[in-house]
Amino acid sequence: MTLPENITETERTALDAAAFRRLVAHLDAHKEVQNIDLMLLADFCRNCLGDWWREAAAERGIDVTRDQGRERVYGMPPAEWKAQFQTETSPEKIAAFKARQAAKEP
Repeated sequence: MTLPENITETERTALDAAAFRRLVAHLDAHKEVQNIDLMLLADFCRNCLGDWWREAAAERGIDVTRDQGRERVYGMPPAEWKAQFQTETSPEKIAAFKARQAAKEP
């Protein structure tokens, strides 16, 4: 990827971080969007994003647990978010998710 000549690597990192924070804020503002919906549409969810954050920390020698990484995205402990905002997933969505996962297998 070629960045505009006037953007430094430090600025790119800051822009990437700002976009991540905006994505997290957007997800927080749309708690009605369930993780299964995100998985069906985009093949990632809040859990994935939290896991990626934890993996980025590990790459930098920072010890972050899975729950801590996910809490960064959820804005609260994942179990608390689940209890407050997660709805029951329909059998149709579960079937669609399983089909999507099966389609990815070689």
